[in-house]
Amino acid sequence: MKAVVWHGIGEISLDDVPMPKLEGREDAIVRITGSAICGTDLHFVRGTMPGMRPGTILGHEAIGVIEELGPDVRNFSLGDRVVVPSTIGCGRCSYCRAGYYAQCDVANPNGRDAGSAFYGGPASTGPFDGMQAEYARVPFAHTNLVAIPPGVTDEQALMVSDIFPTAWFGARLAQVGPGDVVAVLGAGPVGQLAALSARMQSAGRVLIIDGNADRLETARLQNAETIDFNAEDPVETVRDLTGGIGPDRVIEAVGVDAQHPDRPIGEDAERAFALEQVAAAPETNPHDGQWVPGDAPSQALRWAVQMVAKAGTIGIVGLYPPGFDAFPLGTVTNRNLTVQAGTCNHRRYIPRLLSKIASGAADPTTVITQQEGLVSAIDAYQAFDRREPGWTKVALELT
Repeated sequence: MKAVVWHGIGEISLDDVPMPKLEGREDAIVRITGSAICGTDLHFVRGTMPGMRPGTILGHEAIGVIEELGPDVRNFSLGDRVVVPSTIGCGRCSYCRAGYYAQCDVANPNGRDAGSAFYGGPASTGPFDGMQAEYARVPFAHTNLVAIPPGVTDEQALMVSDIFPTAWFGARLAQVGPGDVVAVLGAGPVGQLAALSARMQSAGRVLIIDGNADRLETARLQNAETIDFNAEDPVETVRDLTGGIGPDRVIEAVGVDAQHPDRPIGEDAERAFALEQVAAAPETNPHDGQWVPGDAPSQALRWAVQMVAKAGTIGIVGLYPPGFDAFPLGTVTNRNLTVQAGTCNHRRYIPRLLSKIASGAADPTTVITQQEGLVSAIDAYQAFDRREPGWTKVALELT
């Protein structure tokens, strides 16, 4: 079968690989009908999320049709149309039972304290082969598959595999409530759906900050008030728009590949960011304008802490590598801020989000800007990496 394979930093290709097989009684084999390219995948290729194992199939977003089932999967049938949650839980440990599927005690073969298990990630996450492939093995399939209800399209369901639940989770971490003024850092797909999620969770106003004009234009579809950090100081602008107070809640949806504005930021800031880059990505392989890590790893975190109102709340869903420690804790303490962060417990939120989509209460497909076949995946990766106009979210169609 065909699959997108990670061979090294800056090196991916579409390869012929062996078909997956059932390895346990609770496994399923899913024929993938739709996958997607995520900003997290770019971290692996750029080197800002180290620890990848050569030969790993990339991708953690998928919908598909069940082709094979282990004998202990009793709640699905062959031919069922399903969405695959990005993170993996066993469904029976105390964490899964409490809804913390991303902290499952069982799923990660590296041990109960190894952290989240997910598809297509570093060795520390399993590793589990990913979903940018024609077929995939799903462990603990009774838990890690969710049936797609009638009335939900393939494209809508695909957005619920990862980015819509992650965005919803970000708004929950930020404790968005009725009437809140919410700022979202990052107008990528997760940021745009975080704006939608904040609205659905009764926010009064939503501001969104990015340096990409194309993404900001798309973000207006969520009725978010847009701020271009290359054209104006985002902290000062947010303060001006909120009567000098700042937003009640901030959702950080950027992560370690953040970029600083296209203007002088001062020698001290440049030196600090340069040290952060080395710490976050000790090995890189940029070439031909591709796979260049962000030049300001802690920029979004610093803006979040600076712009939120005193005693406000920050929810962080942007991805940072283990060991990344450039965080303005002193400012957080002095301003009485509440900060929550984490990997989304996808399985917890997917059923309710599918129900909202089926009822017409939400449509996450507004963020999809390109639909490509798997054969075009490498070209799509490259365009997405370069942040070319019209390449905000890439869905991969498989038939």
